[in-house]
Amino acid sequence: MVEQNKAALEGIRVLDFGHTVMGPSCGAILADLGAEVIKIEPTGAGDPTRHLRGFGSGYFGFFGRNKKSVSIDLKSKSGQLLMEKLLIGADVLIENFAPGTMNRLGLDFARAQQINPGLIYASLKGFMPGPYENRLALDEVVQMMGGLAFMTGPSGQPLRAGTSVVDIAGGMFAVIGILTALRDRDRTGQGQCVETALFESLVYLMGQHLCYAWQSKDPIPPMPERVSAWAVYQIFECRNDDQLFVGVTSDNHWQRLCRQLGWEDFLKDESLRTNNQRITSKDRIIDRLQAMLMDMEMEDAMAHFEAARIPFAPVQRPEDLFADKHLRETGGLVDTALPDGTNTSLPRLPLQLSRSSLAKVKSPPKVGADTLAILRDAGISEDILVECLRARAIQTAD
Repeated sequence: MVEQNKAALEGIRVLDFGHTVMGPSCGAILADLGAEVIKIEPTGAGDPTRHLRGFGSGYFGFFGRNKKSVSIDLKSKSGQLLMEKLLIGADVLIENFAPGTMNRLGLDFARAQQINPGLIYASLKGFMPGPYENRLALDEVVQMMGGLAFMTGPSGQPLRAGTSVVDIAGGMFAVIGILTALRDRDRTGQGQCVETALFESLVYLMGQHLCYAWQSKDPIPPMPERVSAWAVYQIFECRNDDQLFVGVTSDNHWQRLCRQLGWEDFLKDESLRTNNQRITSKDRIIDRLQAMLMDMEMEDAMAHFEAARIPFAPVQRPEDLFADKHLRETGGLVDTALPDGTNTSLPRLPLQLSRSSLAKVKSPPKVGADTLAILRDAGISEDILVECLRARAIQTAD
């Protein structure tokens, strides 16, 4: 019987060679689920994302949490021998290097499986094997080539999504593959290679639009110019230029809205009884709702829609989430100390399990914080560790 409140993946050891977002997000999710995730970092300054600026400054602080850090020079012979020792005790390996990198390091799937036949080897790339497999890809590259940027911006102005959505989705797909492979290993005792890629992840996200395209006689319009399936489904202006999105997506929604706002004439109007009828009369509905909201404070407007149980949302900036009442009261943001010493609160994994718990969040590690402890656990002698330190094949946080 599973021990209640035990983290689901406790006892699973992961070697995380991920960099930037795609690989690290995969490792971060596994770590939040309780796996022991060991971040393999180069000696010296460590993972390059520790030092990025701008939007990149958020990468390591978020995706590096709950991980341990081992700093090894993988280009040295000593470093490669140490990695072979670590592979023996690992359950999962994650890598999202450029094609051919792991082969050059002597850590490709074939070699890793020789060392540890039960290893789950997750390889996250830009493209799956095929004509594009040697191309380099980025989140924004595949958003452009897969149609997401076209769908996000208005005609002639393709616009990438406002977060690393494809990188993170690719990391999530890799987690699904890893969990599937672990389940298979429970039955067979054998590991396997799990592959996913940015481009194919993006194409999956675009599946609903491809299905729509096959059924439509006209080219798909971008989202800002789409014909909405509902009469009320847009952003409205409130007093003080505050913006509020409102969506009325069922006849029950419509009836509750009319009762809440005192629109008895609209409620009794047979020409507005169904959604399709309301679409033909969209302008008079939208004009009336907009005129009402322009004279209302945002909080008052939201109170009306909440009372009517109508989908709504204030248009917010990311930093507004720090003060979000729901997140504060439900523990949706967890305290984290960033590598630069800043204390903040960052999103928890959006899961609740009735029998298992998530791992208690630990802040991102310093470069090499766990190098000696992990290598000792792998059976490396003190003499070899001293020699590797002198040769700078490994690095500690001290």
